[in-house]
Amino acid sequence: MTNWAKKRERRNEVKARAAEPSSMFSRCRVVGCGKPARSGTEDGLDTRFCRHHSDHYARHGSPYKRSYTAKELAPYRRAAVGWLEANAEDQWVRNAIDRVNTLYSTAGPHIEAFRLRGLSPEARAKAGWARLRKAAVDPRGVVAAWLAVEIAIRDDPQAETKAEFKRVQAAKLVHKMASGTHKRWGDGPGTKELHVYPRSRGRVLRHIGEALEQATELLVQHHGADLS
Repeated sequence: MTNWAKKRERRNEVKARAAEPSSMFSRCRVVGCGKPARSGTEDGLDTRFCRHHSDHYARHGSPYKRSYTAKELAPYRRAAVGWLEANAEDQWVRNAIDRVNTLYSTAGPHIEAFRLRGLSPEARAKAGWARLRKAAVDPRGVVAAWLAVEIAIRDDPQAETKAEFKRVQAAKLVHKMASGTHKRWGDGPGTKELHVYPRSRGRVLRHIGEALEQATELLVQHHGADLS
């Protein structure tokens, strides 16, 4: 059986299962939400959340807390970059930067954003690291993204403390650094342009965030208390 046939069979199986709502999952798990979980409808297989909270969870890493905005994270990113520059010779800073460089070098070939369709979430995540490499994004900025989220969560009086939320928040920052694919043909009035940006949600963010967490874990372990 070809890969395409397997995907089609899997898609049909999921569709059939989704069309058989289960009464076992009658309510979304988010407190105060009276809607049924997606498995209790014909809208999906999620046994925990309704469609709204399921989508929110995929995009933000939490079914109820929104992502931090760029404006909210900006001062933390500046502080993190400044701290990294001031401690450039620290062995754990160098270790984190080296690990990010390893993520770059082991990500495989660069893949245009419009060619990602059909790839697994893990392959899409690796493609994101390859885009960062191709764009020559300073690995210190990637490390700073994780540190910024660390500090922001610490300062948040209503913080979401689950690891997945932190991973997704940092991954969203890194994903934006990777940007997308941009093409331009011709000159003058007849110029044509193509701008494609990969979607920032789902398991791709989880893979990126987990890899970044592992790259910075020793730095956070030894200097987490020094960050402010």
